[in-house]
Amino acid sequence: SNIVIEAVGLGKQYRIGATPRGQRNFREVIANAATAPLRNFRRLRSIADPARMGGDPLVWALRDLSFTLREGEVLGIIGRNGAGKSTLLKILTRVTEPTTGYADVWGRVGSLLEVGTGFHPELTGRDNVYLNGAILGMDRPYIRSRFEEIVEFAGIGAFIDTPVKRYSSGMYVRLAFAVAAHLEPEILIVDEVLAVGDAEFQQRCLAKMDDVAHGGRTVLFVSHNLPSVQRLCPRSIMLQGGRILADGPSTDVINRYLAGGAREAHPGHWIDLDEVARTGSGLARFQGIRYSSGSTRHQLQPFTRGRLELGLTAVSNVSRDVNLSVSIWNQSGTKLINADTTALGRAVALRQGTNTFRLTIERLYLKPGAYVVGLWLGDRMGETLDRIESAFRFEVVDPHPERPTVRLDSRYDGPVACRFDVAEVALREAEACLT
Repeated sequence: SNIVIEAVGLGKQYRIGATPRGQRNFREVIANAATAPLRNFRRLRSIADPARMGGDPLVWALRDLSFTLREGEVLGIIGRNGAGKSTLLKILTRVTEPTTGYADVWGRVGSLLEVGTGFHPELTGRDNVYLNGAILGMDRPYIRSRFEEIVEFAGIGAFIDTPVKRYSSGMYVRLAFAVAAHLEPEILIVDEVLAVGDAEFQQRCLAKMDDVAHGGRTVLFVSHNLPSVQRLCPRSIMLQGGRILADGPSTDVINRYLAGGAREAHPGHWIDLDEVARTGSGLARFQGIRYSSGSTRHQLQPFTRGRLELGLTAVSNVSRDVNLSVSIWNQSGTKLINADTTALGRAVALRQGTNTFRLTIERLYLKPGAYVVGLWLGDRMGETLDRIESAFRFEVVDPHPERPTVRLDSRYDGPVACRFDVAEVALREAEACLT
């Protein structure tokens, strides 16, 4: 068999809030040592029988997870924050042990899970390259033959003999990825840590991973960048709540991921956002949204090159100036439109209590098809108050289906520039803002 990773019934349980109290005096040290055997025996019984575990609450980061990965396969792993992606990778790389089940890995593993993983802070960049190579089973002459290529890719030649504890997070990531990718491990595991790098370096990393994938090596790639997952990975796994929700061709899995948190919406109908998956500080939260074409002369369903109006309500615990963003994604996970008030050069005033906004996109240069709307609310200091990746799905239609479809200019096949505006409306006008 050419299986290189096999996971069977993987489960990982954590106890949250468990912080042992240190001994305060000599008497407590002696008492702690005397009772240690009994405590250890009880702990072993608790591990064998989770039902005995009391006190702090328990949470399953992974639960009954099984899959196989064959040699030369490139697998994408997607899921929302807290789905269990990083926990899975830590088990596969032996950073942590599973609570239930097992995972067998055959081959040398190069991993990049967190900034500085596998680096000794007191050693220089040069020393860490050789150390990581030795851990991967490479001999010194081979590492020396690839050394210049690694340093050139990382772009830190002037600092290669500086202790890595003085590196910035970006320098850490550049060198760590260069080592993991160029020393040719049989299995390459990369987490979302690449998001730390700048845009130019991310593109170089993706190009290198593309070379690695086409070179016949096995790759596990965890990312929220769905277009990159679709480009690199023929197959993907979607995690939700620590379980595998979908496993198959990346296009199908990504479509299910986007549709999973986004309900089908109808023009003019309010959509309740209270139960939608979200992240952020919670100081303000989107409550509801609805949309229309903004014209009584046409059908309410948005149409190509037509107008789109969105009505939004948000409740806030604070009063401050904020930035508001509405993004539109296609079913492949590519962001096409990002209507952000930052581009207008002004913020919107968020008042304590309920706020209502109307965002108008003048021309919706989108081809007929299904799209997903995401929402973001953040203050001017960069703090995210509320982020909803998938608020709802809507359909863009051709206003004249009886005529041949007009091909849009090729410049609209990618990210789309749009003219838009945001207005604050009084609460009493909320019902009328889209009619």
